[in-house]
Amino acid sequence: MSNYSFQDIFMWAISDYESDVLVPMMKNEGQNAEENEALPAELPILPVRNSVLFPSMVIPVTVSRQKAIKLVRKVYKGDRIVGVVTQKNNNPEEPTIDELYTVGTVARIMKLIALPDGHITIIIRGKRKFRLEKIIRENPYLVAEVSYLTDEMPDEHKKDTKVLMQSLKEAAHKIIRLNPEIPQEAEISINNIESLDLLVHFFSANINAEIKDKQELLELDSVKERGTKLLKLMMKEIEFLQIKQEIQSKAHSDLDQQQRDYFLRQQIKVLQDELGMDSHEQEIERLRARGSQKNWPESVANHFNKELDKALRLNPQSPEFPIAISYAEFMVDLPWNEFSEDVIDLKKAQAILDQDHYGLAKAKQRIIEYLAVLKLKGGNMRGPILCFYGPPGVGKTSLGRSIAKALGRKYIRMSLGGLRDEAEIRGHRKTYIGAMPGRILQSIKKAGSSNPVFILDEIDKVGNDFRGDPASALLEVLDPEQNNAFLDNYLEVEYDLSKVMFIATANSLDTIHPALRDRMEIIEITGYTQEEKLQIAKRHLLPKLRKEHGLKAKDFSIDDKAILKVIEEYTRESGVRNLEQKLGAVVRHVAKWVAMEEPYQKRIKPADIETILGAPIFDREMYQNNNFAGVVTGLAWTQAGGEILFVEASLNKGKGALTLSGQLGDVMKESAITALSYLKAHADEWEIDHRIFNQYDLHIHVPAGAVPKDGPSAGITMLTALASIYTQRKVKAHLAMTGEITLRGKVLPVGGIKEKLLAARRAGITEVVLSARNRKDVEEIDTQYLKDLTIHYVETIDEVLQIALLPEKVAKPMRFELDSGSQSTATNNNLSEEQLQKEC
Repeated sequence: MSNYSFQDIFMWAISDYESDVLVPMMKNEGQNAEENEALPAELPILPVRNSVLFPSMVIPVTVSRQKAIKLVRKVYKGDRIVGVVTQKNNNPEEPTIDELYTVGTVARIMKLIALPDGHITIIIRGKRKFRLEKIIRENPYLVAEVSYLTDEMPDEHKKDTKVLMQSLKEAAHKIIRLNPEIPQEAEISINNIESLDLLVHFFSANINAEIKDKQELLELDSVKERGTKLLKLMMKEIEFLQIKQEIQSKAHSDLDQQQRDYFLRQQIKVLQDELGMDSHEQEIERLRARGSQKNWPESVANHFNKELDKALRLNPQSPEFPIAISYAEFMVDLPWNEFSEDVIDLKKAQAILDQDHYGLAKAKQRIIEYLAVLKLKGGNMRGPILCFYGPPGVGKTSLGRSIAKALGRKYIRMSLGGLRDEAEIRGHRKTYIGAMPGRILQSIKKAGSSNPVFILDEIDKVGNDFRGDPASALLEVLDPEQNNAFLDNYLEVEYDLSKVMFIATANSLDTIHPALRDRMEIIEITGYTQEEKLQIAKRHLLPKLRKEHGLKAKDFSIDDKAILKVIEEYTRESGVRNLEQKLGAVVRHVAKWVAMEEPYQKRIKPADIETILGAPIFDREMYQNNNFAGVVTGLAWTQAGGEILFVEASLNKGKGALTLSGQLGDVMKESAITALSYLKAHADEWEIDHRIFNQYDLHIHVPAGAVPKDGPSAGITMLTALASIYTQRKVKAHLAMTGEITLRGKVLPVGGIKEKLLAARRAGITEVVLSARNRKDVEEIDTQYLKDLTIHYVETIDEVLQIALLPEKVAKPMRFELDSGSQSTATNNNLSEEQLQKEC
């Protein structure tokens, strides 16, 4: 019924646009006249949404679709007759006949109003119902063949018709009284309607019902049946309005209840005072007493007391009061100038570090240096900002825990992986609902100490978005010159973080903010060697796994060779996480034997590993013979440790093209080009015919083609392979090399020397060629890892070739066919033509 007032107001509003004042139909103008009026058999169809037009009713329709606008403009210039049909759903912009209801109403366009946005509003009056028979055409708008329908009119003098009409009016009056949005004047209009079909159409058009229910009313042929169904819908509307009124009345009662509760609380307060119970004033005074015992700066104390005074003036029932109390509690819970006493025993600290971690000599040395300075300064020292950088699983995070244990300090770990909100670091301003302090101060509060060991884990994975840049917020935290006055947005006063020992961990330095990286002391923690992994497995992993699986040392043991087999053939990593998982599988296998009381061998040997873990996952490269020219063993560094690799070169008849394969990176490709350029420039020194470079294609391949490779360290390896293939000379057996080359013939140093030498030793290599400038790296390696290795230090490429190439040629040297028709081995380009022919 709520549409009535809108329709009424709308029709009166447009009365200025037309001399004939338009009003809603409030009386029957004679259905017989409507039925007798000549109407066309074909109608232009106007689909409408969210509305059903009934005969004798006037409604506004806003037209926005292009087809509909074309239809309306054309019809308005003609007879103004249009067929109005409701869509079954609102989504289709150009509905088909299947998407329209089959029964609609013929309407006359009474007024057309063009709107500024290009749309059109039309005022239409329903005339007669029709049924869609078929669509004649769809463009430029829908035109359909229709058949007209006639309603079954009841005898208005019969008693049941009068009762139905009276019931409808009474229901309408109830709705008007229950719904304040409907003007009371509508009751007068309803009383003036004397025709049942007009009354039913009027109520059907204005009742608050679903479109499908209104369409069902339209499709009923009997006016009496339509009125009966309409009455049911109106009774539902009355029931809905009554429930709504009850809810509103209850809400009003709740407001009265709140006032009553306020007076009761005031009485309770008086009773509490009489009984000596705590009130909110006493709670605030308790906080004030706790604050008086805090060792905080005077400015902080003044701010704290001012906040408590503000809380006293607040109503305890106001939402601001618990916020003020929570803030005051957070302030007194923070450990202002409360420090745990350092236990600085350097020998004990060294023992703890060695006990918890094997290797990591550089990191341990830096930690012991810090502890030594801390001891000499009597604990009065700003905490350093360290960053442990290295691959996953090498013990960066656990090293921080060991530092806290060695110092006797509290340990805090905060994961920064995926952090994107600056408020996680600095907190929210407490004026916001649900405001919280930043995670830095929350962690300090939890630790209960102002000088903990604070691990900022995965600092390289901090992100940023529209919520701010957490990395920039960390600049203040990790700057020793600023963090003595760290300002959290929630706390609003400065807090001293200078005594905190911050330790960050990262897998990559590239993604760390440059300014943030500049504030930290980077300590690189490289991957463990196989020898170190063996010791870690024996000293740490196996005892830990035994304890976790309820086993004892007497239940089983694992042979060193078996552990090495797991390391070499079942894991590829810098750390020991996968190793722990694989050893855990072995221990679980033993636990099953013990639990099921099955007979088993207590000493796990290499042969048992394959039975438990299955076939090996990885293959370890081993040295191969030197029977082929152009094949040289190189050394490479990976995150999983050192590896040997083979550089292969081959020649075939062609035009001097160079082919590189094996997924080589740009730097490695440039090393190959540099090696070839150097060899061309010094071909005479190594008795290589210049014509070979132009008449033979060169192919350089590094096996394991699916594995990307890059870096300059294969420079001397590639040069030696090229010298061997062009001269057909053998390469020294059991020799490997690594080093960068220049066009001037210099050999430059490379990294990863420790891992590379250990890989060479494992692969059966006995001699290694290195740059003379790598000698310092070798001297840092424990001598036990260099057993059975002879290291040649070189400065020039000539020295490399003197060591690597043997005077003798391979068993079946390649013969080069040159354009002159002569044949030459790779070593006789200085012979005369007759000698060349004789040699051939």
